[in-house]
Amino acid sequence: MKVLFFPHLQMQSGHHQAAEALMDLIHRQYPEAEVKKIDLLSETNQLLEKVIKTGYLQWIKLAPRLYSRAYKKLYFSEKPLDEQYIWHQPLFLHKLKQLMKEEQPDLIFCTHSLPSCMLSKLKIAGQCDVPVVNVYTDFFVHDYWGHRGIDAHFLPTAEAWHQLLDDPNVPGRLFVTGIPVHRKIRRPAERPLKKTAGHKPVILLAGGNSGLGCPARMFRELKEADDFRFIVLCGHNRRLYQKIQSWNLAHVKAMPYIALREEMDAIYDDADAIVTKPGGVTVSEGLRKRLPMFIHSALPGQEEMNLETLIPKGLVERLQPGRPLAVQLREVLADDLRLAQWKRAMDRYSDELAAQSDEELVSIISELLPSLAARPSEKKETEEKHSFATT
Repeated sequence: MKVLFFPHLQMQSGHHQAAEALMDLIHRQYPEAEVKKIDLLSETNQLLEKVIKTGYLQWIKLAPRLYSRAYKKLYFSEKPLDEQYIWHQPLFLHKLKQLMKEEQPDLIFCTHSLPSCMLSKLKIAGQCDVPVVNVYTDFFVHDYWGHRGIDAHFLPTAEAWHQLLDDPNVPGRLFVTGIPVHRKIRRPAERPLKKTAGHKPVILLAGGNSGLGCPARMFRELKEADDFRFIVLCGHNRRLYQKIQSWNLAHVKAMPYIALREEMDAIYDDADAIVTKPGGVTVSEGLRKRLPMFIHSALPGQEEMNLETLIPKGLVERLQPGRPLAVQLREVLADDLRLAQWKRAMDRYSDELAAQSDEELVSIISELLPSLAARPSEKKETEEKHSFATT
């Protein structure tokens, strides 16, 4: 058996992390399976992939408002894009047909809308008979995703389920799985209370992997907030890492890029709260670890739109610009009522999910492979959740 995954671009992102989470689950369930990740863009043209990646980073950094407007205009259309002619489609369709012939996959997962849209076109045209699954890595669904030719959808929320259920252009099966998180980011049985005498709350601060993270003012505020302990995730931002290291402060610790998920899981376990941007996988990891989340900023486009879903659901708290970070953290973390509301919001979100465990998610995947799911020794029975899994 061969299973292909199509993320987007070669830089590490939520598209890749979601793909890797599912690849790991499939490999554990079917050790003989070949799982493979392919970036359609770089396979088609490596120079084009580099130009688009560089252009994207520069655009959101130098002209965020323009990017936000362009994003909403492109990705939200009155007519599904897999129904329209797109100027770049011949290039990608040719490469996809070539890949299908070479790879001969049994199942395909798309964690980005570009390959999803192109594969939908191939399936509508009768040029691909492999089951294709959309795996959404943000908390909303836009119109660039393939719809009419897609066999199944792993959706982030109940709202997204209702959106596609009401869309006549979406014939595929719908599952509210949440955004996939790697199994090594473990679900805690229950987060212990840490309100012991002398305990300093541990705040995990995402510093920005590409220099597009927290406002500089926020970092300066950390120096004086010594009633907290801060762990700053600097990613590949070497300049930020060295700057914080130079402060030599006992209550502020800088961390470089963390490659091991087990190490990241241990850091989550030590934390009392997260201060971050609303990236789909980052927020989903925080939800799995049941951590209060504070949003310091949002990139234009998808992160802005994630907030439009997350805030009404009560899953994150947006920090108020102009107010000191430590003041806002103290107010919320000392408020038992607010923390109880947060817990109820996380419980409500968890109740939406058709897959409450990694095993149940594997069972859903097995349903999409009838010949394999029929093997008694390999199939795991799981409670069917009719409310959010439909044909």
